Amino acid sequence: MTVGLRPPDAPRAMPVQSFRQWVRPTRHPPHVPRILLRRILVLGGALALAGLATYEVFRVLVFRGLTGLELVLLILFATLVPWIALSLTNALAGAWAQLTTRKGKVEPAPTGPTPPLRELTALLIPTHNEEPARIVANIEAITTSLAETGELAHFHVVVLSDSTDADAWIAEEEAILHLRDRLDGAAWIFYRHRPKNVDLKAGNVADWVRRFGAPYAHFVVLDADSLMEGETLVRLAATMERQPHVGVIQTIPIVVGGVTLFARLQQFANRVYGPLIANGLAWWNGADGNYWGHNAIVRTVAFAEAAGLPHLKGPKPFGGHVLSHDFVEAALVRRGGWAVRLAPALSGSYEESPPSIVDLATRDRRWCQGNLQHLAVVTARGLRPVSRLHFVTGVFAYLASPLWLAFLVVGMLVSLQARFVTSEPVTSGFRLLGMPAQDFLRARRLFLIMMAVLLAPKFIALALLLIKRHLRRGCGGAARASVSVALESLTSALIAPIMMLVQSRAVTAVALGRDVGWKVQRRGGVISSREIIRRHLWHTVFGVTMALAAWLVSPSLFIWMIPIAIGLVLAIPISAVTAQPRAGRLAWRAGFFRTPEESMPPPVLARATSAMAAVPEGEAIARLAEDPRLFAVHRVDLPPPRHPGEPIDADLLVARVTLDEAASIDGALQNLTVHQKVVALNDLAALTRAVELRRLSLLGRHRPGTETAAARIGG
Repeated sequence: MTVGLRPPDAPRAMPVQSFRQWVRPTRHPPHVPRILLRRILVLGGALALAGLATYEVFRVLVFRGLTGLELVLLILFATLVPWIALSLTNALAGAWAQLTTRKGKVEPAPTGPTPPLRELTALLIPTHNEEPARIVANIEAITTSLAETGELAHFHVVVLSDSTDADAWIAEEEAILHLRDRLDGAAWIFYRHRPKNVDLKAGNVADWVRRFGAPYAHFVVLDADSLMEGETLVRLAATMERQPHVGVIQTIPIVVGGVTLFARLQQFANRVYGPLIANGLAWWNGADGNYWGHNAIVRTVAFAEAAGLPHLKGPKPFGGHVLSHDFVEAALVRRGGWAVRLAPALSGSYEESPPSIVDLATRDRRWCQGNLQHLAVVTARGLRPVSRLHFVTGVFAYLASPLWLAFLVVGMLVSLQARFVTSEPVTSGFRLLGMPAQDFLRARRLFLIMMAVLLAPKFIALALLLIKRHLRRGCGGAARASVSVALESLTSALIAPIMMLVQSRAVTAVALGRDVGWKVQRRGGVISSREIIRRHLWHTVFGVTMALAAWLVSPSLFIWMIPIAIGLVLAIPISAVTAQPRAGRLAWRAGFFRTPEESMPPPVLARATSAMAAVPEGEAIARLAEDPRLFAVHRVDLPPPRHPGEPIDADLLVARVTLDEAASIDGALQNLTVHQKVVALNDLAALTRAVELRRLSLLGRHRPGTETAAARIGG
């Protein structure tokens, strides 16, 4: 008897939640000592710094009267500066958390014996047209690591495919089937495919909960580029068993595997600055933490009870399914009375970075739309104040770019007004944004303070790096690590104006009602020069125009604009160089942007690299026709036959008729759309006919179908 790859049905109820109705939960996580004081220090400190900076700008601008344009400039500054100040106060909190021993520290413990497990945890790997070779290599590495802990029996692996390409779908099935063979059957590795990726990743995971989630106490979500050590997974599961009030524990993934210079820069920044930021967030978030959609463990009952996502009202891009679902799921789980915690001290969690600025911009466009959707969620009833702050922070992460752009444009207009409208004399001394008639000493002091606030988190992170021997040596030593921080800061300053325009354009597109959809992420390979030029040409034109305009207004304003203009003018070469693996290798040989995970690769990462092997590629129907075992397994996992009288899908009807009337499989494939091919391979009648045509083509002859199209439709 042929055994399929799909997990056994085990339904669990997961009701759709409401943003307008809420029942107060009876459960409450334990109170974190002094959490209110921590929030006052971080958030209140940020507001105090922002207020001081805004007052200083006001005193600079009001030196000889405040015009309407200057008032707009002041309002923009007052809107933007609190988030800069928050990055500093959060960094200070992170440094304090790393340097002090905190009583009542929440598990999972990063060291010590791994505790035994009692309950079952699912490792979910949602995928959408990803490389099967990467997926199976990561599964093999993770399960091997789990086996070394002796707790593999408490984990199941479930690949949740939403692949919309039939060839990718069958390649995934074949890869999982061969992986099971290599692992002596491995009946604990499952595979499920959805022919329609309804509600994207959030719908994929929710579908698993509703159809298969009953036996599992917890689940861990892993992206296609995610890796986690077995010991880390065991510690997470054990913590969930010991702390029944916790709904989500989010690890802090370390970025690894960077090949291009851009990916290496992101990898280094994540390794040096990431722990500081994460420790700060954990310190004052307490039980009101966030969830990033991957490399986290989730209590199944908490997710099922509280995190069923409704569709947002209205048309896309603001309406429809929630793209940035993870923030919303975390807020709903917390609203349900469960704790959502960050675990910055726990190592053994890894992910990869986009390989280029272009790939980051593509991903950012989708995140922008998803985060702006949170404007409709932030007022939902029953949310915790910190959960609402997470939404506001996520929204502002993208609104900040057009606001900064507006700040620069208004600054140029103020300078232009001062020179040509009010005819104020241009005096010597330090002038903010090149504007005349200012309190020069105050303007200079303000500039120095703002530069210190911007750079302080990087200096704090570097200081912490230098006092940690393992991290210092893994980053190439004190001297190379310090130079790497300086070079990363310089490169980030050059890339920042590019991302400002990218995000401003994305916000504008969403505001105009343009839906981004869902594109497959490029996780490797070299981007073409033509695409780089196409994506960045307008950045260059904008930068040249801005620089010329600044020069015509005032040479002093031009000097102020140079740091921004140079990144835009050189956008094409910056993007091209940072997207090159060769540049990444040169940086490595010079000792820059190194991380400990490169010097001594984690076992799970080394295993995944060694397990990477080519997966047989080819047209889906050909693969099924040539491999009887694969065909048999695929047939077992097909959905049950359609009930008589049940409406038939239009694409399936077309696919059946096309295959029935085709003289050859090649002719049929030419007339089937991508989706029609997928639904055909998900239907027994259409699948049987397609494989029959393929086998006949191999024999060099054709035999018409024995059933008419109408007869097949009735099957």
